[in-house]
Parts: sequence; C-alpha cells; structure tokens
Amino acid sequence: MPDPSFEALLNQAKDGDATAQGQLLGRFESWLQVLARIQLDSHLRAKFDPADVVQQTMLDAVQGLPQFRGTTEAELTAWLRQILSRALAHEIRRYHGAQKRDLSLEVSLDAQLAQSSQRLGAMLAGTGPSPSQQAARRELDVLFAEALGRLPDDYREVLILRHLEDLSHDQIAERMNRTPGAVRMLWIRALAAFRLELHWSES
Repeated sequence: MPDPSFEALLNQAKDGDATAQGQLLGRFESWLQVLARIQLDSHLRAKFDPADVVQQTMLDAVQGLPQFRGTTEAELTAWLRQILSRALAHEIRRYHGAQKRDLSLEVSLDAQLAQSSQRLGAMLAGTGPSPSQQAARRELDVLFAEALGRLPDDYREVLILRHLEDLSHDQIAERMNRTPGAVRMLWIRALAAFRLELHWSES
C-alpha cells in the first residue's frame, strides 16, 4: 500500500521545495553511505572518500528530481542507486586516469550495488525483529541502513565487515587492529544494539 506521506513529500521535492528535497533524500543518505562503503575496497577508499561520492549523488539527485517519474520508494531507491553507480564510476575512471564514460562499468556497478542492497535487506532478517506494518511500507534495505547509521562507528564497522563483506573474526581483528576475542565481544554488543535500533525504527 502506498505511503501517502512519502508521496506528498516526493511531489513537493519534485516541485522544487528545498526543504522537502532535503527531508526526502536525507532518508536515503545512510543507505547510500553503506552501499558506497561496501562497494569500494580499502585501496580505493584510501584514494577517495565514499562520503564525497554520496554527496555528489545527492546533488545529482536534487538536479534530476523534476524529471523523476517514479512514485514509490522502491522506484526512488532504484533511481538513486543508478545515480550512485554513475558517481562511483566517475571516481574510479578519474583514479585510473580514464576520462571517457564507460557505460558497461556503470551497468556493472549498478548490478553490484543492487546485489549489495539485497544483501543489506536480508541482513539479520532471520534473527532480527519481525517488521511492523510501518516497516513493511518501507524498503527493508533502507531501514537496515538507517539503523546501522545510528550505531557507534565501531559497531557499524564490525557488522558491515562481518555480514556484508563476509570477513571472518580473525580478518576483522586484523582490519580493526583488535584481538579476535575482542572482535567477537564487539560483534555481540553490536548485534544487540542493531536489533534495538530496528525495534525503535519499527515502533
């Protein structure tokens, strides 16, 4: 069932209302941050900040909103994901010194981002709280990203590394400069905090 408040906000944003644009796109910033973060390996993250790519994505989205023809959150997330793939492709080309636009790279990135988004939506779905009616109206991957975004940095990092990058506790320990035992305890605390954030977002 469509969310009337979302449709109203989307229409205001399309009409050029700057406040509505900020509120609408702000809902997806954490989701875009997570997608950009897991798409770029540590080598590329050392060369450019995923946050800058997300900022460019938001700017491009504001410019393109008047031409956006979708009406649902699912359509908007797909559209934003395509913009993010173009922004990522641009930065990757710039880093590798290739200025010519490569549509095949953008298509490949969009497919990878879609897969990452699906994995995010499935993250802990079997062990977390059941979605409420409010959550059911939202895209689950966006809800999960919002919950991740509210966590402390080390909690968010360990969950992304463990569940989205599929690293072992030993690999995470090396990445985070901690012992494997400390990582396991951090992961347990992060899971508990994440589930609590999900519960609050659904209430």
